[in-house]
Amino acid sequence: MTLKCINPVDLPPQQSYTQVVVATGSKLVFVSGQEPEDIDGNLVGPGDLAVQARQVYANLGRALAAAGAGPEHVARITIYVVNYERDTCLPIIEAARKTLFGDHKPADVVLGVASLSPGYLIEVDAIAVID
Repeated sequence: MTLKCINPVDLPPQQSYTQVVVATGSKLVFVSGQEPEDIDGNLVGPGDLAVQARQVYANLGRALAAAGAGPEHVARITIYVVNYERDTCLPIIEAARKTLFGDHKPADVVLGVASLSPGYLIEVDAIAVID
């Protein structure tokens, strides 16, 4: 499996994601939106985006591992955030993202939404490619 990360010179430079990811492999892994829940399905960190984001990325890592994939196999993520304000929310989300992905920067979409499940502030899904 290979991921070729491309940041075209005629698009704005990005710090936290890659503009284009070309994935080559033999198996696609689609991970459902991971929520800020513990193993018992209880909300973690009510009202705290940082705590919830760390839980979401930890859950995403476990979901990928269950499919035989790792963070390095992820080509794209979608991040849903309640009441998203870029300057406030993005640094918090990026700090949590790095706990799973390190320097790997999959393509991503960040969507501000009016609501998720009651009390949930963030949800993240993923697409990975493995051999």
